[in-house]
Amino acid sequence: MTMPIVGDSAPTFTLKNDMGKDIALAALAGRRVVLYFYPKDDTPGCTTQACALRDGWAEVEALEVTLFGISPDSPSSHAKFRAKHDLPYPLLADDGHAVAEAYGVWVEKSMYGKKYMGVERSTFIIGPDGKLEHVLHKVKPGEHLDLIVKALNG
Repeated sequence: MTMPIVGDSAPTFTLKNDMGKDIALAALAGRRVVLYFYPKDDTPGCTTQACALRDGWAEVEALEVTLFGISPDSPSSHAKFRAKHDLPYPLLADDGHAVAEAYGVWVEKSMYGKKYMGVERSTFIIGPDGKLEHVLHKVKPGEHLDLIVKALNG
């Protein structure tokens, strides 16, 4: 599936958060929402990315957005990752990676010459009208916070 672009309606979904509660994108209508897709809990790049958002949380909160991290990990894995690193925002479990596919971030990757399917680190900012305002492709973990803040201040 191709990645949606700015101006497209954000693909809707309902996913379990790290506490096992259903979170529906449709229920967030009228708010700006940031969805950041990342490959795996507690891996070096993903931890750098998650902790940078934690450390810059006051800046994110001041922009009055609802932010979620999304990966194929389970709610219990997310709960451990969130607790270990004291993350102030919820993580959503995309079990089966259907949402990653809908957003075009479930892609073929390559490591040490081996090909596999996985999440391409990307972020989507959804406006109050449910349309994509910004799409950040292939973000680098250490630059992620600055890119989000810049896009939101746009």
